[in-house]
Amino acid sequence: MTVKSEDPDYELRSIIEGVLEDANRFLRIDGGRVSYVGLDPDGILKVRFEGSCAICPLLPMTLRAGVERAILLKVGNVRRVEISRA
Repeated sequence: MTVKSEDPDYELRSIIEGVLEDANRFLRIDGGRVSYVGLDPDGILKVRFEGSCAICPLLPMTLRAGVERAILLKVGNVRRVEISRA
């Protein structure tokens, strides 16, 4: 039995993290990873790239054509995906 968190955004965050995990299957091949940082009320999703992805010159392409596209297709509440620098 799965116990639901009392966080009202629990279901949305679970969907986002599932999409990010799908992306991670490909990113791990090259020693990288993307993780959820937060979603602001304006629909801006913050993610963090780690490992080799953090220094890859193709990071903007991975962000827009890979991660953001997958998120926008599956999550209606997200308008844009940005990299968290914090």
